[in-house]
Amino acid sequence: MKDFKKPPFKQKATAAGFTIGIHVIAVVGLLYLGMSKPPELPKQIKTVLVKPEDLKPVTREETEFTETAHENVAAEITQTAEPSVEPAPVIPAAPPPAPAALPKPDAAKAALQAQAAEKAERLAAAEALRAEQKRQADEAAKLKALTEAKAQADAKSKAEAAQRKADADADADAKANAEAAQRKAAAEAKAAQAKASAAETKRKADLEAKRLADNARLKAQQDAKAKAALDAEKRKADAEAKAAAAAKAYADAKANADAKAKVAAQAKANADTAKRKADADAKAKADAQAKANADAAKRKADADAKNKAAADAKAKADAQAKANADAAKRKADADAKNKAAADAKAKADAEARERAAEEAKASSAKKAAEEAAQKKAEAKKIASTAKKDFENKIKRVWDTPTDSAGKTATARITLTESGAVRSVIISSSDPDMKASIEAAVRAAAPYPMPSDPDARREAQNLTSTFRSSN
Repeated sequence: MKDFKKPPFKQKATAAGFTIGIHVIAVVGLLYLGMSKPPELPKQIKTVLVKPEDLKPVTREETEFTETAHENVAAEITQTAEPSVEPAPVIPAAPPPAPAALPKPDAAKAALQAQAAEKAERLAAAEALRAEQKRQADEAAKLKALTEAKAQADAKSKAEAAQRKADADADADAKANAEAAQRKAAAEAKAAQAKASAAETKRKADLEAKRLADNARLKAQQDAKAKAALDAEKRKADAEAKAAAAAKAYADAKANADAKAKVAAQAKANADTAKRKADADAKAKADAQAKANADAAKRKADADAKNKAAADAKAKADAQAKANADAAKRKADADAKNKAAADAKAKADAEARERAAEEAKASSAKKAAEEAAQKKAEAKKIASTAKKDFENKIKRVWDTPTDSAGKTATARITLTESGAVRSVIISSSDPDMKASIEAAVRAAAPYPMPSDPDARREAQNLTSTFRSSN
């Protein structure tokens, strides 16, 4: 089983190693085939003609056996190779010469020439047989080499196909892993982006609140400084006015009388004291006013920040309440939709069950009716057979009256469940016919009744017509 937990680069390394190994084996096989010695071509058969003059004269030995050249060919041929499966070429043999008498002295040369020709033919036949056997062996070796080359090529193609399949599986697994990693990275990046966006929104809100608070505090400080400057200018103007009045009073006092110098000096001293006291009071009042203004500005900034926070909290609560209301509404809609679907399904299931029950009931009723009809038909058939048996039994014991040929009578017979005769009504104009038929009906009783209740009830009433043949 393939290990899907391996990293993609390990799977690719394994596939690459397998591919390289297969290619190395294929290259070594091709080099072996290319460097091997090619099969040798079959050697040509050469025929050497020998002149009779070049042969040494041989004297013929007289033996007690008459032996010809064509009969001794097999003894001269030696087999140098294993026989092949293919049939050996047929070497035509010269027809055996007719046995001749001892050659005459002038025919010895012709006999020697004939023997040399036969020997040459045997040598040529043996050489041809050896060449054919060698050619067959070379062809078998060549066929074996071709078979091995084809087997190696098939093995190479199978290995390459297996490698391609392994590469395709590895690529598919790597692609699937990469896509899964990419989807996971995208999800993580999206989550991180959402988190960063929320943090950035919160940071911006904090910076905006801080900026508004700083602006309010700075404005309060600026207002306090401006008011303090106005108060200082007012105090300076008051001081200058007072100084001018004091100078004028001093001049008047000096001009009026030097006697009043002491009074003027005292008045001046009193004025200086009053001035210092007034300056101190004005400064204290200004400081108190500045502090009060700063405290009011701070309280206002705190109230504004608190109101803004409350408004933000209220807006957030309203948004959350709206979201909760929307979610509750969606849930209620979904619940209502699911309830409606469930009710519709339950209603459909109930209707389906009712239809199935009605169909089953109708099918059962139909089947019961069919079974009843079939049972009734069978009962009628059995009763009809029993009635025929009853008629035959009555006719067997019926003693027909004399001189009643061609006369007929109709008998309506009622039987009990046990087969006894309950009543017999004979319709005939001949009283002998009536009496004989009633006697036969009663004589044939009891009748074998069918075991089936319906057939037995059907067989209890029988109407039969009797015709006399006497």
